[in-house]
Amino acid sequence: MRSMLGDLNVWLLLAASLSGVAALLHVLIVFGGAPWYRFFGAGEHMARLSEARHWWPPLLTSGIAMVLGLWALYALAASGALSLQLPWPKLALCLITAIYCLRGLAILPLQALAPERVTPFLLWSSVVCLGYGIVHLIGLKQVWEHLQ
Repeated sequence: MRSMLGDLNVWLLLAASLSGVAALLHVLIVFGGAPWYRFFGAGEHMARLSEARHWWPPLLTSGIAMVLGLWALYALAASGALSLQLPWPKLALCLITAIYCLRGLAILPLQALAPERVTPFLLWSSVVCLGYGIVHLIGLKQVWEHLQ
């Protein structure tokens, strides 16, 4: 897609930015501690573990941040903004897109089978993930022929 950015794919630049922001938020949650775990819907159990200075919340949240950062890197590379060659870009971007979309749509069977378990966090995070997935899908479709 040609734009003011030249030959860069704007949709994948947006996808990279979205994943990057999500990664940064996860890092900030680690430093923000229990109040941040509560605010972002991680659950009372994670918040209490964080208050107790247990190793699990920061390890899990940091791991998620690293995965999201890697996803941002894949989208950034596929956008044309980096001359970096990452392994299996087609496969990786297909999986990233599928994970975001499936996470976004996972709320539907939960809503049908156990509506009492659907929280506001699950609703809005599902919408966000589905949006991320759609942005990735549009960008991926546009660069598909150029990926290996």
